[in-house]
Formats: sequence, C-alpha cells, structure tokens
Amino acid sequence: MSADDAPEPDTPAGTDDEETAVAQLFGQWDVTNVEFSDPSTERYITVTPIAHTMGRHSEKQFKKSEISIVERLINRLMQTDENTGKKQLATTIVKDAFEIVHERSDENPVQVLVEAVENSAPREETVRLKYGGISVPKAVDVAPQRRVDQALKFIADGVYGDSFKTTTDAEDALAQQLIGAASNDVQTYSVNQKEEKERVAAAAR
Repeated sequence: MSADDAPEPDTPAGTDDEETAVAQLFGQWDVTNVEFSDPSTERYITVTPIAHTMGRHSEKQFKKSEISIVERLINRLMQTDENTGKKQLATTIVKDAFEIVHERSDENPVQVLVEAVENSAPREETVRLKYGGISVPKAVDVAPQRRVDQALKFIADGVYGDSFKTTTDAEDALAQQLIGAASNDVQTYSVNQKEEKERVAAAAR
C-alpha cells in the first residue's frame, strides 16, 4: 500500500470544529458580550448566567453588587405584599418578560436590562440639612452603588403600578418598563422618576 492510499489520521480532540459550551442565563441568553455605556455603574452591574444564588450574598454588607443584576431585579420584584418570598414566581415573571423583550426588540434582553438600569439611575438627589431648626434641601451626588439600587427600585415600582389591579400581566409590564427605559423614554416610570429626582436636585443647588 502506497503512502497515498494510507488512511488519514483522526482529527485530534480540542480542535476548532468542536463547539465550546457556554453557560447561558435561563438556558438561552448569552451574558458574555454585554456592553456598558456608563463607566461609573459598570463595577456594580454584575452579569452572570446564575439567577438564584440561594442568598449567599447576605453574609456580607454590600456583597449584593457581586451577584447578577438579573437576580437583584428578581429580588426587587419580591418586595411587595403580594410577592414576598415568592422567588420562583418572580423568576418566572422575569424569564417570561425577557422573552417578550426579545420578541419586540430583537435584542438580547440582558443587554436591554443593563441599558435600562443605566438610564434609570439618578445622578443627583437631595438631602435635608438642618440649620438652627430649619430644614434646607441640598443637592448631592449619588454614589454609583446607590444609583443601581435606585434604578432597580424605580423599575420594580413601575411594574407594580402598571400590573396591580389592571389587565396587564406582570411580565408584560416588566417588558414595557425595560424596553422604555433602555430607549431612555421619559414616559417610562423609571426614567420619569430619575428625571424628577434630578430636577428637584438641580433646583436645590
């Protein structure tokens, strides 16, 4: 048998032909190519494929910033009288909302969430200072971590207001909030609240 007739060796393992398995959020959303436009909050917006860490972050103050922004949104949605402790229900709402976001915008819903948080995070707010028994409002800059906290609060409040005692489902309300905030639509509750806080702060400078 000549050299030309010899069988070719098997392709070695680990070549480029093999697909690398990448963990995805809810088994379908890629979290590796998410882009950030706000450098101040980037450190506090963590994106991971894990949506439930079983409360591991509760052992240390401020460790919440190390868990996924998606899980933080889920936890925020639980902070109502009706949904307290219903983690599975809140997770299902977010999962269904992400599918609606993808259908309507044809974008990665994780990227949409990050943009919504960045656009809903207030940069200024007011505090009360007392001078001789008189309270005077004073404008102050908002810390990056608090900016993210406030953005999640505004988004959750908007979902609650749009879906409680209405015909709108919670997942549909959440999808509307995320899409509107991601496009910086001032008609969206979370963006409107951010603009209001900054307007009041500007008047108190």
